[in-house]
Amino acid sequence: MKITDLLKTDTMVLDLQAGSKKAVIDELVQKLDKAGRLQDPAAFKEAIHTREGESSTGIGEGIAIPHAKTDAVKTPAIAFGRSEKGTDYESLDGQPAHLIFMIAASEGANQDHLQTLSRLSTLLMDEGFRADLLNAGSEDEVMKLIDEKEKEKLGAEEEENTSAQTTEASSGPQILAVTGCPTGIAHTFMAADALKAQAKEMGLSIKVETNGSDGIGNPLTSDDIAQAEGIIIASDTKVEMDRFDGKPTLIKGVTDGMKRPEELINQVRNGEAPVYKAADGSSEGGSSDSKGRSGFYKHLMNGVSNMLPFVVGGGVLIAASFFFGINSADPEHESYNQFAAALDSIGGAHAFQLMVAVLAGFIAMSIADRPGFAPGMIGGFMATTGGAGFLGGLIAGFLAGYIVVLLKKALAGLPKVLDGIKTILFYPVFSIFIVGILMYFVITPPVSQFNTILEGWLNGMGTGNIVILGLILGGMMAVDMGGPVNKAAFTFGIAMIDAGNFAPHAAIMAGGMVPPLGIALATTLFKKKFTKEERDAGFSSYFLGMFFITEGAIPFAAADPARIIPAIVAGSATAGAFAMLFGIGLPAPHGGAFVIPTVQGGNPLLYVLAILIGTAVTALLVGLLKRPVK
Repeated sequence: MKITDLLKTDTMVLDLQAGSKKAVIDELVQKLDKAGRLQDPAAFKEAIHTREGESSTGIGEGIAIPHAKTDAVKTPAIAFGRSEKGTDYESLDGQPAHLIFMIAASEGANQDHLQTLSRLSTLLMDEGFRADLLNAGSEDEVMKLIDEKEKEKLGAEEEENTSAQTTEASSGPQILAVTGCPTGIAHTFMAADALKAQAKEMGLSIKVETNGSDGIGNPLTSDDIAQAEGIIIASDTKVEMDRFDGKPTLIKGVTDGMKRPEELINQVRNGEAPVYKAADGSSEGGSSDSKGRSGFYKHLMNGVSNMLPFVVGGGVLIAASFFFGINSADPEHESYNQFAAALDSIGGAHAFQLMVAVLAGFIAMSIADRPGFAPGMIGGFMATTGGAGFLGGLIAGFLAGYIVVLLKKALAGLPKVLDGIKTILFYPVFSIFIVGILMYFVITPPVSQFNTILEGWLNGMGTGNIVILGLILGGMMAVDMGGPVNKAAFTFGIAMIDAGNFAPHAAIMAGGMVPPLGIALATTLFKKKFTKEERDAGFSSYFLGMFFITEGAIPFAAADPARIIPAIVAGSATAGAFAMLFGIGLPAPHGGAFVIPTVQGGNPLLYVLAILIGTAVTALLVGLLKRPVK
């Protein structure tokens, strides 16, 4: 399949008017939708923003390649936008983006589609080709340029593959590389092409394995690894590392592969790459500086992100059961409803019962790879059944992960012939035994007692203290809008729901809804203080706020942090304080406006009032602090 089968003249905008990243995305999504390529434009736009949250797709050199693979796409397609003056796309090199290609891949896209989409990414590495696109006078000329360049690229690939096969057959590649990005469409292949082009220029043979959305391409064999001088891992996704045991292995992010291929290759050739040891999952002589590969926060977020589907799905189902009556799931109560009882059982007795175990299992797996998963799950489940709850699960996850790391070191000296037995026998038996004993005798009893004391303290709080707690939790949701502070408050709220205290999470959700709602209201009331693009984006923020998507405020905060962040923190803190003052409890951890009817301990209208008061505070402060747009 050719690129021009996916990029058509009706998906091109040769005179982009947008001046910001968000506005560019809006304009190109609208173009794709108008051309009939999207099933659900709002869901597709959300998927694009989710990908941008991983790292900017503004790769530098005036190029941006926003992309997403989602069932919101009806037909795989490419949209092309060109901005003569350039747009602020938060590019990696800090320069404006002039050429923006938006890739829309459907969940059902076959390998041929995905290879075609990735080919476009690699064509843009050519500076002359980019200049031709900037100077093209019409949509038809753009199509002709891309068609000619693609034919040239395909011919070069065929010649390169033939040459590479001949070289590898005789001596094997000198350098190996693995590339991967979270979506697996653009950056994966651009990093691969950059490394291959640089190796060719240096007269070296290289083989690159791509971890793309269509699976692993050009996989490295055991012979390749045995003969290679060293390996470059340029990936922001998990890579199977045990196969590189004993080899010099340089671990970097995918953007390093794109932007610094020569430096990475030279580090491997000069002996600067640390030797990877599979026994303990570490590298001798240094640690990886790949984005997010280590650290407490990374391990915690791996657990939280995998737990969230259980929390959200289970919580919303529990909340839905309340529509039939607060006691509708109780067989002994007169309002008993069998369907409500089924919803409550699925969400509470099953999804919620598993969530802490999943949290602990994936924390441990992040620390110690697959051997950490089983002891982490079991430790987390013991925390749930023993009353240690969310806090006990956190401890179990980190405990299991580091116990497995210590086991790997302790058993590293065993003969190679026992390697297989270590994985299937020694690791699970010893790790589950040690974690289980520690949880049973040492961790669960005091943590369970602490949870009981904390719950009693919260339930016994006076009005003043409750308001202060709501003020703090609500404000935390707006400090970094999805970052560590926000997530700390959110996970505390989940822990309190698990402990049976629903009030803190009511303050947290109110605080999380206010930033996008407050900014949306400000763009409506104070139009002279926002550009047209910002006012358009502000309208969509109403919907983001209603559904508890705090990240909807990020573009505005990034553009004017000194004025926006204090305003949204003040509004969120106010909403959290009023939610606590009104005695609101929220049993569902997510859902925004959808779950407001399920609140407990107070009137749902009072909860709406708390959110509206916080929204008004933010909007008024934004209007007061921001300067008019010239």
